[in-house]
Amino acid sequence: MVEWTDFERETIQNIFAQMDYEEIGPAALSRCLVVYPWTQRYFGNFGNLYNAAAIKSNPLIAVHGKTILHGLDRAVKNMDDIKTTYKELSVLHSEKLHVDPDNFKLLADCLTIVLAAKLGSSFTPDIQAAFQKFMAVVVNSLGRQYH
Repeated sequence: MVEWTDFERETIQNIFAQMDYEEIGPAALSRCLVVYPWTQRYFGNFGNLYNAAAIKSNPLIAVHGKTILHGLDRAVKNMDDIKTTYKELSVLHSEKLHVDPDNFKLLADCLTIVLAAKLGSSFTPDIQAAFQKFMAVVVNSLGRQYH
């Protein structure tokens, strides 16, 4: 079980309360698909992913990016039991979609970068540390079925 400080809880809740899902979700997923092109293999039915411009303008990528962020809402609301919260998603990604669990970390890193760019100097080292701790717990929870 993860121990959260009051600062960490408040920080995570504030980040997600203020986050523009319409902008951040698609930007993070697009960044992941561009920077790590091998992750595109899981999106073969999303149409044109031939270059960065096509990925960034793909409406299916935008929708899925928002879906991912809304999925993170579940973790924000259940910070004391994220592993149970994501048990079914872990099984889905492992057994049905066969997603390499390392990709969760890559996406978490891209989300952190996009968020840092958006927040600028207000994304202090303490806030970044809290966010990355949260994302590490999410990544670990999504990968539980693989262990």
